[in-house]
Amino acid sequence: MSGRILLKDIHCLRTDFQKPALSGADVLIENGIIKKISKEGNIKVDSFTKVINCSNHTVIPGLVNTHHHFYQTLTRNLPEVQDAKLFDWLIYLYEIWKGIDEEAVSVSSSLAMAELLKTGCTATTDHHYLYPRGFSGDLMGLQFEAADKLGMRFSPTRGSMSLSKKDNGLPPDSVVQTEDEILEDSERCIKRYHQSGNSMHKIVLAPCSPFSVTKDLMSQTSALARKYNVRLHTHLCETFDENEFCIQMYGMRPLDLMKECGMVGSDVFFAHGIHFNDEELKYLADSGSHIAHCPSSNMRLGSGICRVKEMLELGINVGLAVDGSASNDSSDMLGELRQALLLQRVKYGSSALTADQVFTMGSINGANMLGFEKTGKIEEGWNADMAIYDVSTLPYAGSHSDSSASLIFCGTNHNTAYTIVNGKIVVDDGRLVGYDEEELAAKGREVSVKLLKKAGVIE
Repeated sequence: MSGRILLKDIHCLRTDFQKPALSGADVLIENGIIKKISKEGNIKVDSFTKVINCSNHTVIPGLVNTHHHFYQTLTRNLPEVQDAKLFDWLIYLYEIWKGIDEEAVSVSSSLAMAELLKTGCTATTDHHYLYPRGFSGDLMGLQFEAADKLGMRFSPTRGSMSLSKKDNGLPPDSVVQTEDEILEDSERCIKRYHQSGNSMHKIVLAPCSPFSVTKDLMSQTSALARKYNVRLHTHLCETFDENEFCIQMYGMRPLDLMKECGMVGSDVFFAHGIHFNDEELKYLADSGSHIAHCPSSNMRLGSGICRVKEMLELGINVGLAVDGSASNDSSDMLGELRQALLLQRVKYGSSALTADQVFTMGSINGANMLGFEKTGKIEEGWNADMAIYDVSTLPYAGSHSDSSASLIFCGTNHNTAYTIVNGKIVVDDGRLVGYDEEELAAKGREVSVKLLKKAGVIE
């Protein structure tokens, strides 16, 4: 549904988490853009406008997910790695993931984005770096097709791996590519799919990690990204094992390796960033590099606690991310905000982060990180991306003294009543618009079983 939408008599409207909440306001959406905001709630419309009564709802800017691995939705909750740390977890799962095919990419992308949309996320990236031998389709094309069907704002990464077991890397030989193959397809993806400025589609280039690509590929990828003015991404400083790997293989810590490869700056965002030292945090702030914080995954794998409070105090732009669905094991974006707030309080105390700080990280900070312009606030002239939650239900009773913070502190169901992306309703009265939910869930189970059988995990 597109055209004109009026959000009427909003119980709690947060246009920007630096500003106070509004009550009783109206928001008019027209042709994908926020046309008008009335604090008095007196916007008049014609009969052709869809009106949503928001008198029991909290409306916030759409959330932005800054790191994910969609394909992992097919390998959630596997008993063999429920208690494993990162390197052991990867070594086991690579043997399953090497069987991923075109159907698996399409279905897993739809599953992940469906979960994100239903929990208030309107824009996302995905870090796909597995390119198994025999994969014949246009992987990025399959992902964009799924995003367009669901109506999601999408900035996937063209990930890469070039170091396999034979080169002292972790992945099997069958899922890595040559550097020429990687660079050629990276350029193809940029030319075919990347849209600059205010858009629904972007491309990021993303070597997987310091332990799965060569230093030369990192450098060449950085140069290619700067040539086409696209963003760069990789995993960095997630575990102590990664630090030790870089010191043994390159004689330097991970961030120093990134410096030598040109992968630092305001166009670069790192996933995790748990184990930076004080000097490195200051360098990140000075260089304008961004951090995609993944609290659930970091707890799940026992990787450590990111120094988010200190990063924010230094002026580092920190966004939030659900990470892959085999280390989370969901794509619950609103739930990730709650985890971020609570995890920082474990490390720094009860006032470590406020709800408004976490919402800022999960909205405008993420939009800035992915390069989505006029996204992350509810402001006239900005993109109409927003999440609408019904706070009249049992779990929110007694919480209306702060109805936006209640979304983090309270609630047992993180699903929206409505999610709007680019002025289109993509979740309507709690249901996906672009895909039959039962059909998608059934397809996900079917493809997951097929993948696990192929790997011999189940019979």
